[in-house]
Amino acid sequence: MEKKCGCWAVLKRGVRGSCKSSASKDSANTIPRTSLVYDAATETRYLNASNRELCAPNEAQLSSDKPNPPTSESKTPCQLLQFSFQELKAATGNFRPDSILGEGGFGYVFKGWIEENGTAPAKPGSGITVAVKSLKPDGLQGHREWVAEVDFLGQLHHPNLVKLIGYCIEDDQRLLVYEFMTRGSLENHLFRRTIPLPWSNRIKIALGAAKGLAFLHNGPEPVIYRDFKTSNILLDSEYNAKLSDFGLAKAGPRGDKTHVSTRVVGTYGYAAPEYVMTGHLTSKSDVYSFGVVLLEILTGRRSMDKKRPSGEQNLVTWARPYLADNKRKPPYQLVDPRLELNYSLRGVQKVSQLAYNCLSRDSKSRPTMDEVVKVLTPLQDLNDLAILSHHSRLSQQGRRKKKSDGTPQITYTHCKSIRDSPLNTGKQLYR
Repeated sequence: MEKKCGCWAVLKRGVRGSCKSSASKDSANTIPRTSLVYDAATETRYLNASNRELCAPNEAQLSSDKPNPPTSESKTPCQLLQFSFQELKAATGNFRPDSILGEGGFGYVFKGWIEENGTAPAKPGSGITVAVKSLKPDGLQGHREWVAEVDFLGQLHHPNLVKLIGYCIEDDQRLLVYEFMTRGSLENHLFRRTIPLPWSNRIKIALGAAKGLAFLHNGPEPVIYRDFKTSNILLDSEYNAKLSDFGLAKAGPRGDKTHVSTRVVGTYGYAAPEYVMTGHLTSKSDVYSFGVVLLEILTGRRSMDKKRPSGEQNLVTWARPYLADNKRKPPYQLVDPRLELNYSLRGVQKVSQLAYNCLSRDSKSRPTMDEVVKVLTPLQDLNDLAILSHHSRLSQQGRRKKKSDGTPQITYTHCKSIRDSPLNTGKQLYR
């Protein structure tokens, strides 16, 4: 039988009252805050750290660090389904290992099937395919992030946000049920697939993700995503991008406040340096993270890659000179070599400039996500592929070379005279 959720206040009291936050554990990942000066040297210091979670667990909790979900009465009423643990256990085949879709700080994600009109499990391949996320007992993000996920995705609905279908809260079990995203994460397509992601799909994905962020930022009660990265961008069968994992999402500043003060969480390589250094969170923090992902889409490189030479391990540090001086260092040198000239020339220029603006060291100089969407939208229709320009240049060079070598050029007159020549009539001139 279909079970709709009731009042969110009851759910929150039940979960938060028994929360065992992972923030109570000691950790060596504390973020120092000894300097608020933001320059190139400071940026390098923070961005060249290892690619690990930014959570500073032994910091004192700030009073503003609760999820604070949107509470506007204009929000769509809650329509989430409440599942029992046994229903989800059956839907995933007893959480069998071969149904695992992925793993994160929250826990494992399993593939499962449920009936179309309710919470009952269905046979594999029938009903509705879903993704079931299970919270680890000692999950890094913990119960607070589970509640934030339910709070935000239970009330926010947009084509570029993953759909939360329902949840399970039973004893110490915490699970979430999402729509299944056929093509997985952007991270897999950029870094783990042999076949490169086509340029047109990269632009489509970047635009979809930008629309998702713009929606969050522009609501009557703005939301800061706080964990924008390739692994959190999921793709459907048509490569439409949807933002997932709202465990770290945060209600934005209200009234005359310019920022939200909060503990520092996120992932190195993506988090804005001013946020890492001060704990001051704004929508421009998300814009910086978008700039990093845009660079990953452009270059096919990870934001942090310890396997590369020392000067290339941090993507932003390595790419910034190409973005800042595109005359001496053309942006085409940044393009993922696996694309083999199958990319738009103007598209690369626009994307490079946009990434540079998003990564501005002055957060106030970064564009809004609405402005980002406006820049990306027309790039879908560009057809000035680099490979066509390359072939055109080769053809021109070949013609110039023939002229300079004195090679006779065959003209229409020459062709006509050859065609009309007795030598080409098939008749014998001599006996």
